[in-house]
Amino acid sequence: MKNSNVKMMLFSTIAVLTLSCNSGAKETEKSSVTPTETTTETEHHHDEHEAIVLNNGEKWKVDDNMMEHIRNMEKDVIAFAGNSDKNYAQLATNLKTNLDLLTSNCTMKGQAHDELHKWLVPYIELVDNLEKESSEAQFKAIQDSFTTFNQYFQ
Repeated sequence: MKNSNVKMMLFSTIAVLTLSCNSGAKETEKSSVTPTETTTETEHHHDEHEAIVLNNGEKWKVDDNMMEHIRNMEKDVIAFAGNSDKNYAQLATNLKTNLDLLTSNCTMKGQAHDELHKWLVPYIELVDNLEKESSEAQFKAIQDSFTTFNQYFQ
């Protein structure tokens, strides 16, 4: 039962993410009959964890309203690392709350948006994994994800 709930939450999060963001891919893809139909120009599989690229050697600017939720998650991760009480379930809940706020406030467009999604989709998977398997290894992967975020975004 819990596994189906996790799958439903993951599907819901990805659906909200997809529907709430104005992807640059929408400009070239006029309609989509099924999720598996894509054009060569718009094809990007986030589940394959594409490499994030810099903006001509510079970090991408994330909209302030979205950055607020990302920084809140990063603060939760930093605080958790320094806390002796390792309540992974509570951390996962806090991260998911901010993920929901982040995806519902998506205002970015263009390549900055696309590059952010290259970080965000795998990050969502990491948070889901932490919820399923509360472990130091899962937590470390989330910490590493923020290191990557800070290399490419400001």
